[in-house]
Parts: sequence; structure tokens; C-alpha cells
Amino acid sequence: MEVKEAIEKRRSIRHFSPKPIEKNQLYELVRIARLAPQAANVQPLKFMIVHQKELLEPVFSCLKWAGYLPGYAPKTGYHPTAYIVILVDTDLKKQADTDAGLAAENLMLAAVGEGLGTCMLGAVDRVRLRKILGVPDNMDIHSVIALGYPAEDPVWEEKDSDSIKYYLDESGRLHVPKRRMNEILVTIHPDLSDEKESL
Repeated sequence: MEVKEAIEKRRSIRHFSPKPIEKNQLYELVRIARLAPQAANVQPLKFMIVHQKELLEPVFSCLKWAGYLPGYAPKTGYHPTAYIVILVDTDLKKQADTDAGLAAENLMLAAVGEGLGTCMLGAVDRVRLRKILGVPDNMDIHSVIALGYPAEDPVWEEKDSDSIKYYLDESGRLHVPKRRMNEILVTIHPDLSDEKESL
């Protein structure tokens, strides 16, 4: 799969098939994640793979899903079949949002190439999750990436109103509006403003 194709295809998936992910696939995703650029090459990120059946539901109970669509959290039978928890080793660095974002995108794009769906979650009950997984005291829980084979097919589209809220159409398909190019492209030369308008 071409890189640009993977980027366009990657969407946040919130409904998953019960088909399990092979353990070696999860390790490969972490291997790809660790190759992301890291500030000063400090590499403060650690990754915890959760695939054990007895841990999946306890981890799920610590997560909040789809803020714009209450009730769109995965229903029973459509829960993730694995998680990768992104941790920051505070002995190495106190804050690593940029590092974590870069690593997560590597991981999620690689997952697309494997036919997997992902959803990166920052709304996490970190106190409970720490206890459930036994996260060491010197590691902060940055985020959780839910994984599984997709059981939905969200699409992105050009924003055609003032709202950027994702929504469900009549058939229940998720649509994700993206700001138009002329809303996000900024030029420093006033005489090039017609280029901005033509996009």
C-alpha cells in the first residue's frame, strides 16, 4: 500500500470484528512506532501490549469514546481485540506529547497496511488503568491505541458547513469533515493570495 493511500484510508475505528490480532503483528506495530522521530533522540516512550482476553474488558471500561456522538462507543461484540498503551518514562523526560504523537501515527499507518483499524484515545481513567495493568510509578500513561479488524468504514469529506463535528448519515456510516485547503493554507506573501483561493 502506498503511504498516501494509507494516510487517506486511516480513520478512527470504533467498531471492531471479534477476529483476534496475531501477537507478532502487535510487536511489529511497536517496532514501527519506535522508529518515529524523537526530540533529541531521548526516546522516552514505552509501550505496553494488551491482548490477554481477561484484560480487554477491564481496559475498555477505562476509556471514553466519540465525544461528539454519545452512545457511539463500541457495543458488546464490537470491542477492540487488543490495545497498545503509550507510556512516558519520566526518568528520561517529563513531557513527550510530540514524541507520542509521532510514534502513534507511525503505528496507526502501519496498522492500516495490515488491514487493522485503530483509535487513539486520550480520555482515559489513568488511575484505574494504572492499577489494572500494573504500570510502574515512573511511567505516565500518555494514551491508549485500541486495535482490531474494522467492522465499520468511516469516510472523510470536505467540510461544507461551519461545523467540524463528525456525524452519522442515514445508513449509520460515520463522516469526518476536514477543513478545506483554503482554510488551512497560510501564505506570507499577499500577492500569492489567489493561489490560496484556487485550492
